[in-house]
Amino acid sequence: MILPIYTYGQPVLRKVAEDITSDYPDLKQFIQDMWETLAVSEGIGLAAPQVGKSVRVVVIDLDPLADDFPEYKDFKKVYINAHIIESDEDAKKETLQEGCLSLPAIHENVTRPTRIHVEYVDEDFNHHDEWVEGYLARVMQHEFDHLEGHMFIDRISPLRKQLIKSKLKALLHGRFRCGYKTKAPRV
Repeated sequence: MILPIYTYGQPVLRKVAEDITSDYPDLKQFIQDMWETLAVSEGIGLAAPQVGKSVRVVVIDLDPLADDFPEYKDFKKVYINAHIIESDEDAKKETLQEGCLSLPAIHENVTRPTRIHVEYVDEDFNHHDEWVEGYLARVMQHEFDHLEGHMFIDRISPLRKQLIKSKLKALLHGRFRCGYKTKAPRV
């Protein structure tokens, strides 16, 4: 089932999501719904808060980027109870443009570390503790931010945020267009 994507201003996007257990109700179906929603919206990552659930579940599909990043051919992964443990302070930081399904039509440059240490469990609740780098590290940071109640616009300069203020206000009032089902806040 395709779920509506919650847009900027929805309270669930600003809450810290909770860890879940393997007996979370209908978890497999929820993950499948997230995959379907991600595919229809043509995104590469989706966090549960973006579909209205304040739980620590993320799906990432980097296969659409395989032309530019061959190492991500067939890359589709589920991250449950994901946490960033630390960033590699010795690694360089990189600034790239980011967008977000919860912020349609807004794209801004965001600086992030290129290497991070993460912990999570997979769909079978097997524990993983690993260092991740490159573009995957960026996508994970973006999606895992959603689990902490943050959005990429929180990582831009106050000046840039002021410059997009009218776009954010339009989102709050549901004045935007995108090619996927959304749930805008009621202001």
